[in-house]
Amino acid sequence: MKKKERSAAGSNTLRKLLNLLRGDLFRLILSLVLLGISVVLSLYVNVVIGQAVDLMVGKGNVDTAGIRNCCIVISACVVISAAFNYIVKLILDKVAFKTVRTLRNKLFAKLQKVPVSYIDKHRPGDMTARLINDIDQVSDGLILSFAQAFSGIVTIIATLVFMFMLDFKITLIVLFASPITLLVANFIARSIHKYFKKQSEIGGDLSAVADEAISGITVLRSFSIENVYRKKLSEKGENLRKASNAAVFFSSTVYPTTRLINGIIYAAVGVVGAITVINNGNLPGGLTIGLLSSFLAYASKFTMPFNEISGVFAEFQGALAGAGRVFEVIDEEDEKELEGAEKNFGSEGSVKIDNISFSYLPEKPLIRDFSLDVKPGIRVAIVGPTGCGKTTFINLLMRFYDVNSGSIYMDGIRSTMIERKAIRRNFGMVLQETWLRHGTVRDNIAIGKPDATDEEIVQAAKLAHADSFIRKLEKGYDTLVSDDLAKLSYGQKQLICIARLMLTSPPMLILDEATSSIDTRTEIKVQLGFKKLMKGRTSFIVAHRLSTIKNCDIIVVMRDGRIVEQGTHQELLSRDGFYKELYNSQSN
Repeated sequence: MKKKERSAAGSNTLRKLLNLLRGDLFRLILSLVLLGISVVLSLYVNVVIGQAVDLMVGKGNVDTAGIRNCCIVISACVVISAAFNYIVKLILDKVAFKTVRTLRNKLFAKLQKVPVSYIDKHRPGDMTARLINDIDQVSDGLILSFAQAFSGIVTIIATLVFMFMLDFKITLIVLFASPITLLVANFIARSIHKYFKKQSEIGGDLSAVADEAISGITVLRSFSIENVYRKKLSEKGENLRKASNAAVFFSSTVYPTTRLINGIIYAAVGVVGAITVINNGNLPGGLTIGLLSSFLAYASKFTMPFNEISGVFAEFQGALAGAGRVFEVIDEEDEKELEGAEKNFGSEGSVKIDNISFSYLPEKPLIRDFSLDVKPGIRVAIVGPTGCGKTTFINLLMRFYDVNSGSIYMDGIRSTMIERKAIRRNFGMVLQETWLRHGTVRDNIAIGKPDATDEEIVQAAKLAHADSFIRKLEKGYDTLVSDDLAKLSYGQKQLICIARLMLTSPPMLILDEATSSIDTRTEIKVQLGFKKLMKGRTSFIVAHRLSTIKNCDIIVVMRDGRIVEQGTHQELLSRDGFYKELYNSQSN
């Protein structure tokens, strides 16, 4: 990315972050006011200390009462400054946590709205890294550094005012020399952003690889390829180390470089100030030893914020890089619906596929010239070799993807004129891949019908032939399970997913290899439950085991994205076509 493009992207990201803070404008202003007062009070302490020094200069010339008054003023300033700092921290912490929560909620909500194609193009680990790591970086590097940056700016301005009040000429030395610190810090900071951005991106890749390896640990071990992923993770870790080292190196050069320049300025002020005191002696209105001590303290404080602000620049660049990755997702377009699309569609089960074509990639056609007319209540089996487009057809039916050409009609209405949510409410779907959320068995069965009674849940489990093994679990239906941690077999998880479908009883059904992980004996029983459930409902059944779909009303045979045959089981066998070839290959 070119320099101007990076700058524009950074400015755009910052503007979006500031928009998030609009609702906390009052809190931010209050924190700024309190912080400003706190800084001024802490700086005023140096003036009082200088006055106290002058009250004890000279043998036998100590103003005890005056020193006591100075101590009282110093104590009051320190206590009030500390109290205001504490209040500011509370306010900014609250704003930071609220902003992070808002940003995380926005990102998570967006992930629920973006097209499925967008999710398919990004690895889950990378999305998780954006949701957790990058947003935490925004909090740590941007919002919580806000107080430090503002404190530094106020310190610079207030210190400059106090120094002008003490000695105009020496202040000019500090004033003219200090921009060198800013120029050096700015030069280094401009180089940092790209390194922090690269660090965030590689961190997302590392999370994705780790997530992939952990979720598939049994497969890795069964094929003895742990070393492959160890090497892959090591390579990503090494890339992250290099990117992090580069980012840390450049950010770490800011402080020592600016500190060196500030040290030279401090020494120059000390020398000139000492000469001034000697030349002035104790002339009225001249620079005294006490005021010189105050001036040196201010000279040190004046340069310190430049170091702090430089450090904030480094954190700010890291936060900006993380925020950019978060807004990259938030700015994605939602799944679009056509104006006037049906919101409360209730299907009677009629589905017509009119000459549709679809491909995930333009150069790789998948489904071509596909047509099918399904009457209400019909059981349609879709069979064919792996990769012929069976699951893709289901994705198009559910509008996870939209067709490239042709149309799908439901009850005579073009599917694009029905909102996706409305279409999906009319389908109950069981996939080959099981998914259980963290919760009880009862919660997982009732996921599509949260208000279901215990009797309904148990009845659904019985229809799915899951009741017997559920009751044998430690706490029965109240056993806590999750997709990753449950001590359940894959087949048991699939039965729980089938029980979900039995509970909701939707108008139309999609069974995509729904019994693939279940033993033959249980499968026969489940098929009886399905038969009862499918009665009067339009059903689409994707199956590799052709013995499970012999009783379907229509069997659609796909090959290379096209329908090559369709008919009943007996009709297709009598034709000596591709279906018979598939069936015989499984029978032998």
